[in-house]
Amino acid sequence: MTELSDLPLRDELRGRSPYGAPELHVPVRLNVNENPYGIPEAVVADIVAALGDAVRGAFRYPERDFPELRGALAEYLGHGLSPEQIWAANGSNEIMQQLLQAFGGPGRRALGFPPTYSMYPIYAAGTLTEYVTGERGPDWVLTPELAVAAVERERPTLVLLCKPNNPTGTPLGLDVVEAVVEASEAMNAIVVVDEAYAEFDETPSAITLLPGRPRLVVSRTMSKAFAFAGVRLGYLAADPAVIDAIRLVRLPYHLSVLTQAAAVAALRHAPEMLAQVEAIKAQRDRIVAALPALGYAPAPSASNFVLFGGVDDPRATFRALLDQGVLIRDVGIPHHLRVTAGTPAETDAFLAALARLER
Repeated sequence: MTELSDLPLRDELRGRSPYGAPELHVPVRLNVNENPYGIPEAVVADIVAALGDAVRGAFRYPERDFPELRGALAEYLGHGLSPEQIWAANGSNEIMQQLLQAFGGPGRRALGFPPTYSMYPIYAAGTLTEYVTGERGPDWVLTPELAVAAVERERPTLVLLCKPNNPTGTPLGLDVVEAVVEASEAMNAIVVVDEAYAEFDETPSAITLLPGRPRLVVSRTMSKAFAFAGVRLGYLAADPAVIDAIRLVRLPYHLSVLTQAAAVAALRHAPEMLAQVEAIKAQRDRIVAALPALGYAPAPSASNFVLFGGVDDPRATFRALLDQGVLIRDVGIPHHLRVTAGTPAETDAFLAALARLER
């Protein structure tokens, strides 16, 4: 068999590793920020019925521009958004990839602020876009001053802002978004605010800033709060011209009839789908409150996970927890690990397993 190194791989991909968290079947899985409660049975029944109808018409290609789904997403987001301002794809990962395909490329730069979502440089590499970085302040806080300094120094074509930030959970103020949009106007840059965890974030959404800002894009997902991770449905809100640009690079019929039907049915039940958000936030806050007594330093979180420091050996701690049936995430930040907020029983198991470790 040949080796990867033997293939004519593009130079900028050599030596890279694919994105991925461990996929292990253990009793307590708290590593990829899923909603642990699943989909309510009444909603499952409606989704299954919708899928049945969709399958009957599956001999036809799906609607390329999925107006029904875009209308349902616009209604869910509110703020006076129209279906023409909405686009959807197979997870927010494909949304971000399409944005980089449309606005990135050779000779262009995407600006991120690490530590942040580890897929950003992978999107860039896959689209031959140079990935450049700016600095964060203490406790990973991104201020308007730091963000604007990076924009003016790097002159990017795209700016990627994670709100709240993953993997740190750090909130992002709208003053930062406003400052970045203003600073980016001189270089005609697209500013993307990644709000994958928006439903857990108590600060106002960047969607409120869309009017009058045609180069601002807000990305969302149904994977987290909606417990739809396996369905793969991400979406964005932006000026209609941005959607026109994405149409130039999207694959034909990229959203299947099944995905469209499932998402539309789920959105009809948004209150039921989101009923567990407060319960998840309560477990997040419980973890933050409990960790200091165990000798760890949790970071404030506006998401459904907690990053905590004070870990002498993250790999050893990760393995020791895994040996007890608890899977969390080593995100590569020295002396830190990240844990998803799960059910009360899962929190019990995590805290108990952590307490049993020798320090």
